[in-house]
Amino acid sequence: MPSRPVRIGLTLGDPSGIGPELVAKVMHGREFPADVAIVVIGDATILESGMRAAGITFEVPIVSDPDAASFVPGQPVLLQFPTAGTGPIAVGEVSEAAGRSAFETLRFTVDLARSGRIDGFVYAPLNKQALHLGGCPYSSELEYFKSAFDCTDGENELNVLDGIWTTRVTSHIPLADVAAAITRESVLVTIRYIDDVLKKAGRARPRIAVTALNPHAGENGLFGREEIDVILPAIEDARTLGITADGPYPADTIFLRVRDGSYDGVVSMYHDQGQIAMKLIGFERGVTVAGGMPVPIATPAHGTAHDIAGRGIANTGAITEAIRVVCAMVAARAG
Repeated sequence: MPSRPVRIGLTLGDPSGIGPELVAKVMHGREFPADVAIVVIGDATILESGMRAAGITFEVPIVSDPDAASFVPGQPVLLQFPTAGTGPIAVGEVSEAAGRSAFETLRFTVDLARSGRIDGFVYAPLNKQALHLGGCPYSSELEYFKSAFDCTDGENELNVLDGIWTTRVTSHIPLADVAAAITRESVLVTIRYIDDVLKKAGRARPRIAVTALNPHAGENGLFGREEIDVILPAIEDARTLGITADGPYPADTIFLRVRDGSYDGVVSMYHDQGQIAMKLIGFERGVTVAGGMPVPIATPAHGTAHDIAGRGIANTGAITEAIRVVCAMVAARAG
């Protein structure tokens, strides 16, 4: 932990979506821990558009040099990073200009984190199509983070909701390819990964539940042998490493076990096994964490919500929770 106050970056996200409105509401309502310095990163004109959408107005100190500025806990500032020159941006529409603004701001924020000027950051929702149009050469922001922070392919995103952490063995691949991608090694790597991230988030001995792939956990091989030949051996491998891991549990009931407090984290086999359950439990509170990075990084689990952008009705629950999660991770890493 640095001797100075903890600094958490907060970007405005895609300027055509609800990000600027969310950040404006968070700043205006002081929806963040009072003992950290919140550094909003982006273009002042975009933050002003968020204020207009939210129907609020307030003064915010604007600084241009992160080394010369004084960052005070409980008093957010805007670190001006001008991107208005990327072109006209229409609220509610995917565009090259919006994507370029978002990606350039994200790169600047990552540079701040790499140099130690901020201790972690939360980025407001991004749009992958806009990022691509705006010049981002990566398939997602997570792939960009892996490259920028020189991380391995083992890092993955996690979702956090009401103290439940989830990740998955496979992610953005066709459902038809899932079974072939699930191996003893990939399951073990994922179990070890969530165990490590949970420890860095302050859980001394994480309890991890692992889902099955097939209905009824395969019914002893009747509906498939992945549970017998792949998933259970990987769980046993994890236990030999001192990890508390159980399963494989049927995917349709595993979250009943988790919600009663029996487990801290869930490893699912593919994208929708975990995502559907988490979003039903609390869509407007979910957080996505870019795990395995040298600094804590999180974002709301929802998207840019172009359908409601500019209308002033965006809910700040998820971005507020993302800030809380990043702050907790910074504190846990400091010991």
